[in-house]
Amino acid sequence: MMDSQHGRTVNMASSEADNSPCDEEPQPGDLIEIFRPAYQHWALYLGDGYIINLTPVDESQAAAVSSVKSVFSRKAVVRMQLLKEVVGGDSYRINNKYDDSHTPLAVSEIIERAQLLIGQEVSYDLLGSNCEHFVTLLRYGEGVSEQASRAIGAISLVTAAASAFSVLGLINTRSRNRPF
Repeated sequence: MMDSQHGRTVNMASSEADNSPCDEEPQPGDLIEIFRPAYQHWALYLGDGYIINLTPVDESQAAAVSSVKSVFSRKAVVRMQLLKEVVGGDSYRINNKYDDSHTPLAVSEIIERAQLLIGQEVSYDLLGSNCEHFVTLLRYGEGVSEQASRAIGAISLVTAAASAFSVLGLINTRSRNRPF
């Protein structure tokens, strides 16, 4: 269960909210988690319906809002866009989930830092410098991404399993090839 400080889910297509009242509006500096079909996209709320987020360099602004290609890009552009246009038919929630472990900067500082980056091209890396890292860096002064940590953990698990199967296969092959 989520509390109102840490998040609520809103489906833009139906305007229904889950886990908290519908009348809660994002506040400047809030982290916005947008649920895409294959991943979560992160943005930072600036106010007056606008967010700041990362989009792929090589796509038009309209195509960039929901593209899976954005996950695999190496460069991104910082854009200010309307929250409702970025969310489209997907759902989102206000998710300041790191507030318990990281102290947010002053809202004025968050907004000022965000506005200085609009239009800038930045490096993008799914595991080390993604959209969640970007918005948490703005809010807390430190880039954090639970999504990237989970992905790194999954990659490590798959690598360890593949190594184990490889070793087991090698042992099994050697035992079958013995002449005695």
